[in-house]
Amino acid sequence: MSLSKQVWQTLSAVDVSDHIEKKGKLSYLSWAWAYGIMMENYPDLHYSFEQDRCEFTNTVEISCSVLVNEKDQSMIRSMWLPVKDFQNKAIVNPDKFAINTTKMRCLVKCFAMFGLGHHIYAGEDINPVVAMAAEAVITPDQVIVLQDFFSRTGVTEKQFCKKFQIDAVFDLKAGFYDRASAMLIEKMASLEAEVKPVYPVNKGNPH
Repeated sequence: MSLSKQVWQTLSAVDVSDHIEKKGKLSYLSWAWAYGIMMENYPDLHYSFEQDRCEFTNTVEISCSVLVNEKDQSMIRSMWLPVKDFQNKAIVNPDKFAINTTKMRCLVKCFAMFGLGHHIYAGEDINPVVAMAAEAVITPDQVIVLQDFFSRTGVTEKQFCKKFQIDAVFDLKAGFYDRASAMLIEKMASLEAEVKPVYPVNKGNPH
């Protein structure tokens, strides 16, 4: 039996129901408990994190990779997670506490890729309405609106396309237009907040 199949059969069979916690809209496993289960079954386990900050939204995404070794076999799984609050919304300029909390949540989510508590995440990223809308691309008028945001925020088309993994702005799926607009609006608001008006000092009438 392959290691990946053996690991999945072992961890997906673990009953996690008594260890599911809920905060706001999110359900998750205690990272300490989940890590303990992983170590009980696969003590030769290693994990690592990477942190990516989006320049024009001031949000942070955490990436996690977990390596499991068993005898002469090994397997690795990876997962990513934006730093979000308990209402499932991305945090602008997150502090270290929020980043560290997300790291441990991302670690547990990566464990789910091995089978541990995987059913907790079933359907969490699927919105049928958005999925249908994402099949169509944005309209020419929406392209113009986004390009106007580029000129106001200093965000380049290259940065934007890299973020949404597209070749050109007009390739953006309609289902992502609201998200893209909101990100650019947040960027514009943060820039405006940084600009403090300077008023001339009124020294009074010289007479």
